[in-house]
Parts: sequence; structure tokens; C-alpha cells
Amino acid sequence: MPRATNGPASKARKKKIFKRAEGFFGTRKNCSRQAQETVDRALVFATRDRRNKKRNFRALWITRIGIAARIFEMSYNAFIHGLTKAGVELDRKMLAGLAVYDMKAFEKLVEIAKKA
Repeated sequence: MPRATNGPASKARKKKIFKRAEGFFGTRKNCSRQAQETVDRALVFATRDRRNKKRNFRALWITRIGIAARIFEMSYNAFIHGLTKAGVELDRKMLAGLAVYDMKAFEKLVEIAKKA
């Protein structure tokens, strides 16, 4: 009687790993142990970078808002403080979009922030 090797399950596990390892260099894409280690490492990086992406975009938005506010002779800090006092509830992503694509609307927001 042949011994049970759990063959189909092993093949399915390896197939899943190799699918994720497509595009890796050398034996990292076709040797199961190296592929497993590299995929695990890649998943750790992916998790870390999803967090960092949020941080990086917020920094980009703040930079864009700050530059646009300087054009109208106002600091970023004073601009955000003025908007908060005036009760304007736009987040930094929206403000950055206005700063890049709609300068007239952004200018009106600066006036609102100066009055507050």
C-alpha cells in the first residue's frame, strides 16, 4: 500500500507561492524554499509601505498647500488655523487638489482664513 504524502495539498500550497513569486529573479521564482522566503519578505515590505504611503501623501499635500498659501502671503500654519476658526471642513487632500487645479477657489479660501 503506498504511503500518504498529502500530494495535492502540497502542490496547491507551492502553486500559490509560485504565483506570488512571479517576476522574481533567478531561483527565487522557481525553488519553493527560496520563493517562500522571498514572498514572506515581500509581504512584510508591502504591509510596511501601505502605512508609509499614507504618511508620504499627507506630507505631499501639506507641501502643496504650504506653497500655494505662500503665493498669497500666508504661512501654512496660519492658513490651516484660519480655516479651522472659520469652520471650513476641508481635508488636506481636497485643499491640495484645489491648490494645484483651482487657484481661484484656493484664493477665496485664503481670504476666508485671513478674515477668521
